[in-house]
Formats: sequence, C-alpha cells, structure tokens
Amino acid sequence: MNKSNRLLGRWRITHMDEWDQDYIDLVVPGFIQFDPNILGEFQFGTVHGFLDTRIEQHGSRQRIEFSWVGKNDTDPASGRGWALVESGLLVGHLYIHLSDDSEFIAERTR
Repeated sequence: MNKSNRLLGRWRITHMDEWDQDYIDLVVPGFIQFDPNILGEFQFGTVHGFLDTRIEQHGSRQRIEFSWVGKNDTDPASGRGWALVESGLLVGHLYIHLSDDSEFIAERTR
C-alpha cells in the first residue's frame, strides 16, 4: 500500500445515517483510521473494530475496502465497509455482520 495515499490517516466521524453524534461520540470521539501497513481501527459509540484494508481502483477513483473484527457493546462483532475521499471528506459505508449498516462522513484530523 502506498504510504502517501490520501486515504491513509485518522479521520473524525462527523455524521452517520443510522446514529446521531451523541451516540457516535459516546465512548470516544468517533474515528476511523487507515494505517500504511494495511491495518486500521475505528470506534463509534460502543462499536470498536480492527481493520484489514485494501486500496482498490473504483471507476476513476481509489477507494479503501476493509473487513473488520471487534466488539459491538460487549458482544463479538465483525463486518466490512468501504470509503473514498470526496471533496476533502472521507465518505463511506460500514456494515456490521448480521446487524445494522450506515453511511458515514469523516473529516481528516490534524
């Protein structure tokens, strides 16, 4: 994975279709992070996951696709998702296996 890719880094989740900002920031400020070593992490509310990522060409743009394992509250959880940069924001969709899914928007943290 290209270490200078603009998808990489830490992003602050500022919107999710299925959950409000109070829930997103319940435990920590909601975030998603993509590391150059194909790993990453996210947390919103009581959902916390560790990522396995791949950057793929999607039409004329690159997007990052990922699977994840972690916890949903105190229960084991897993899922998948994708994200791409659009107008400086990270936009994507996160799926919880056999449960909810939501679009999200995130801003790069400095």
